[in-house]
Amino acid sequence: MLGGHSTGPERFGTPIFGVSEVSGLICDLLDDARLRRIWVRGEVTNYKNHASGHRYFSLSERNGRSSAVINCVMWRTSASTLAFAPKDGMDVLAWGSVEVYEPHGRYQLIVREMLPAGLGERHLMVERWKQELDAEGLFDPGRKRPLPLFPQRIGVVTSPTGAAVKDILSVISRRYPADVILSPTAVQGEGAHVEIAEAIRRIDGLADVIIVGRGGGSFEDLFAFNHPDVVRAVAACRTPVISAVGHEVDTALCDFAADLRAPTPSAAAERAVPERREVLRELAGCEERMHLLVHSRLAASQSEVEELRERMRPGRLARRINERMQRLAEHDDLLRRAAVARVQRERSALAELRANLEGKNPLAILERGYCIVEAGGRVVRSAASLAPGERVTIRMMDGRAVAVVEETTYDENL
Repeated sequence: MLGGHSTGPERFGTPIFGVSEVSGLICDLLDDARLRRIWVRGEVTNYKNHASGHRYFSLSERNGRSSAVINCVMWRTSASTLAFAPKDGMDVLAWGSVEVYEPHGRYQLIVREMLPAGLGERHLMVERWKQELDAEGLFDPGRKRPLPLFPQRIGVVTSPTGAAVKDILSVISRRYPADVILSPTAVQGEGAHVEIAEAIRRIDGLADVIIVGRGGGSFEDLFAFNHPDVVRAVAACRTPVISAVGHEVDTALCDFAADLRAPTPSAAAERAVPERREVLRELAGCEERMHLLVHSRLAASQSEVEELRERMRPGRLARRINERMQRLAEHDDLLRRAAVARVQRERSALAELRANLEGKNPLAILERGYCIVEAGGRVVRSAASLAPGERVTIRMMDGRAVAVVEETTYDENL
C-alpha cells in the first residue's frame, strides 16, 4: 500500500498467470486450422544456414510505410530437399504451419517446403488445375482404354526437331514395321499448350495410337503439359494416348488423363508397338501348333475312312446284311411263338371263366330233369309259401307249364 492505494491484483479484479501459462494459452490460440499447412509469401531476411543443417530466417513484407516480419525455421530434414539456395532479398513461397516456441514465448513458421515465388506460384497453379480436372473425372482409371495389339499407324505429338521424335522413330523402326505420322508442335514456351492441344486434335483419328510427349527438362520446361487445355485434349481423344513427358521421375497432368503413362519417349514407343521378333516367334509357334492339329485331324479322318471302307466291302457288307436278316428272322419267330403262347393262355383263361360262369348258372340244372316253380313272379323256395288252389308256373328245360296247387306238404326234416 503506497499513498493509500492498493497495488495488488485485487485492485483490478483479475487472476495472476504464470509465464508458462501465458505461453500455453498463446499456443492454444495459435492452434487454429487457418495457421496449419499454409503457404506464405515474403522476402527472405536474416538467412542463416546453421552447421546442424537447420535454416533460420525471417519473411518480411512491406506495404507502404508499414512492414511485417515473421520468424521462420526449416529443420534439416526439410532443408535437405531444397532445389535452390535461398538468399536475403529473395522473394519466396514457404509452406508450413505456425507454432509457438514456448521457452522464448514467440511464434514462428515451421517451413517444410520453399520455392522461388514465381515457380512456387506455378506449382500452386498446377495443384489447383489437378483438383479441378480430377473433379471433372478426367483422371478416372475407369476411362483408361487398352492399346491396340498390332497398330498400323503411330501418331506422335512432339517437336519435330527434338530428341524425342528421333528416339521414337528409332525404336519403332527397330521393333515393328508401323507407319509414323508426326503432328508437330512447340513443347515449351509461351503459348505452347495451345499448339500441343491443337496438334492432338489434328492427329486424332488418323492413327491407331498416339504418343504425346517430349524429352526431360525442368518444371518450367514441362509446364505446358500441365495446362488444362492439353489435359482436356488428351482426355477427349478418340484414339488411345500414351503420355511420355520428361524422363523417369518427371510427371505432368496429361500423364493422368492418358490411357498409359510411359517414363520416356523411347519407352512409349516400345509400348506402342510389339517386338517383331516376339511376334514372329509367336507366329512360328502358332504355325507349328496348327500343323500338329491338322496332321492329327487328318490321321483321325483317315482312320475313320479306312474303318468305313472296311465296313463297306461287298463280302463283309453281305455278311452283315445276312447276319442282320437272320437276327430279324429269329426275332420274328420269337415274337410269333410268344404271340401264340399268349393267345393260348388267353383262351384257357376264357374257357375257365366260361365254365365257372356256367357252373353258377341256375338254369343249367334244368337239363338234368329239375324244374323251377314260380308264383306271383317270384321263385318258390318253400312249400310252406304255397296254398291250395294257388296258380303256379313250372319252368322246365324246354318250356313252361301252369298248374294249380291242390295240396302242400311241408317236410320239416328236409
